[in-house]
This record gives sequence, C-alpha cells and structure tokens, in this order.
Amino acid sequence: MNTPVTAEAWRDAVRRHLPAAVELRHALHAAPRLGGVESATTQTVVDALGLGEGRTVAGTGRLLPVAPGPAPVVLRAELDALPVVEASGLPWASTNGAMHACGHDVHLAGLAAVVMAAADLDLPRPVTALLQPREEGADSGARDVVADGAMDDVHAIVAAHVQPRLPAGTIAATPGPVNAATDEFTVTVTGHGGHSGYPHTVDDSVLALSAIVVALQQVGARRVDPTVGVACMVNQLRAGTANNVVPSIAVGSGTVRTMREQDRAVAHAAIRDIAQHVAAGHGCAAEVEIDVAEPPLLNDPRLAVAAGELLTGFGHEVDSSWRSFGSDDFSYYSAHTRSLMLFVGTGDERGGLHEATFWPDDDYVGVVADALIAGYCAALR
Repeated sequence: MNTPVTAEAWRDAVRRHLPAAVELRHALHAAPRLGGVESATTQTVVDALGLGEGRTVAGTGRLLPVAPGPAPVVLRAELDALPVVEASGLPWASTNGAMHACGHDVHLAGLAAVVMAAADLDLPRPVTALLQPREEGADSGARDVVADGAMDDVHAIVAAHVQPRLPAGTIAATPGPVNAATDEFTVTVTGHGGHSGYPHTVDDSVLALSAIVVALQQVGARRVDPTVGVACMVNQLRAGTANNVVPSIAVGSGTVRTMREQDRAVAHAAIRDIAQHVAAGHGCAAEVEIDVAEPPLLNDPRLAVAAGELLTGFGHEVDSSWRSFGSDDFSYYSAHTRSLMLFVGTGDERGGLHEATFWPDDDYVGVVADALIAGYCAALR
C-alpha cells in the first residue's frame, strides 16, 4: 500500500533508488546524443522509468505521467548533449565526439530517482515527467513543447540545473528574473574597398566595424539601468581575402542579453542606432539583423520562496539572490505558466559548464532530486 507523501518520505524513497539513478547517469554520460537526434537517450530513460511510452513532444521529447490527472506539476530535464570532445578521463566518458558538458545527464538521473521513488507514494497532486529535447541550440525544444500545447493545463513546471559558479552545497532559489533573454545580432558594414597602399581612396569597412565594436560597449554602459544590466558582446568578425586589399564588406556578430523585456527593446534600438551612425561617420553604411531568441527566465516568487524554505529544512544552504546572464530555454515555460528553475551549486574544481573537463560528482544526482521534490512541494502551497 502506498504511503501518503511528505517531502521527507519522498526523499527517503529517493535514497533507495539512487544507485539505479547513478547507474543510469553513467550510461547516459557514456552515450550522449546531440539536439534533434536524442531518440536513443529518450528511450534509455523511458525504459529505466517503466512508465510506458508516454506522449511524444517536440520530435524526440517525451511526456510521462507519473501520477496521472488534470493540472499536474511538471518536472523537466534535458536530453541533449554538446558537440564537445570529452577530456574528463572518467571510466564512463563519452568517446563519440559529443559530451554531457552541461550536466544534463545529472538532471535526467535526478529526475529518474524522483520518479522511481514516487511509485511508493500517494501524491496529492498529479505529476508528469518531461524529457525535453534541444535545450542547447537555437531550435528550442521548450518552444516546441509549448507550441504542442503540452503546457496548457499544468499547475506549475519545475527544473534544476547544476551550476559550478555557485559554491558546492548551495542551491539558488531566486524569485523573479534568474536568466537573461538572449538575442543574436549581425552587423554588416559596406564601404568602398581598394588598395591598402592608398588608404585615402577607400571607405574602410574594417575600420568602421572596429569602431562599431568599441562603440557597442555603450549599450551596457549608458543605455540600460546598471542595477539591472545588459551584456552586449561581439564574438565573431569576418572580412577580407588578402592582406593588402581593403575589403568592401565587413561583418560582425554576437549576442545581447537582457533581464527585462523593456530593456530588450532598448538594447535592440541602441545596437541599430550605434552601428548605423558610427558606420556613417566612416563613410560606410551598416545593416543590422537581430534574431530574437529566448525570453528572460522568470521564477514565480511564491514557488521560489517556498522551495527555498523547504530546501533549508532539508539542510541545504540556500541563496535567494543569485542570477546569471546565461540563458536557458526553460524561459519559454516561464512565459507560459508558473515556473521554477533551481540552481545546484557544484563549485568550479572540475571546470565550468560546456568545458571538456566538466563532470559533477554522482552525489549531485541526489541533490538535484532534492531540488525537484522541493519544487513540487512548493507548488502544493
């Protein structure tokens, strides 16, 4: 007979399933799949959970009812790996040119432990596991999950993400904005090229683009409230075919990250304004293209506060102020329904996110499980 659920009862049940969850983590880490081709990863997790095949979402994703019923709490973990050649030296390291360098294997294993433990409990509100594809790329899996209607009748959605920029043993449960909106921009500068020995005869697109790169620092320094912040970075420059030829076209591209929608519009307008006017000052013209991507990730304040209280009761150190200008497509859920993203600190002794040496210890599978349980129980309040 199932036991009525309490947070402590669920945690105790999770501990009994941790060995199997850690074994699953090793299997997933050793055989990662890139975004869009995660079917093998999906099936491995589905088979481990034993809940049936569930509902296919976003191509290779899956919705798996754990305790079926209307308006469930959704617990989400990501399926995809990164195109990184692993250098961890682990006995269960990947050898296929891809790597779980962002901790998705830990998130999946933590979710698995929570789901397997739930079979021993009577849950007061339905819960559904979401195995989400394509978190890492611009072709967002979360956006497609929302478009599929899979979030139309949910009470809340909860996720946890390992974070080496937080001290080991700390879990961030921050109300409000926690990750930035991230948009990509491309500046194409057109001038009049020619011989580099006759600089007075050309309108130098490279010089104009270089000035634009420097001037774009105004976006962060002068255009947005510094207590909120913005990050505008030009990360690629492309121009020219020879050392002695001034090119007619130079191209720069990068990202702009903002925490508020109103700052997003200001930043976009500033990039266009700065690029076009600086280019004109060099006798050139500039065209700006901006590809809008993830919105800001906003934690529901009540969920964050309640989860933080529960995690403190579990014995974890809780940080209620930590934020990052990183991005996560979980933000598409926060724009659609109540949501909570918790960050599990791992410390940086084993590298950072997306690095070839990054691997959180297996103990973090249990910590991620604690975070998901706290998020579910917070949603009950």
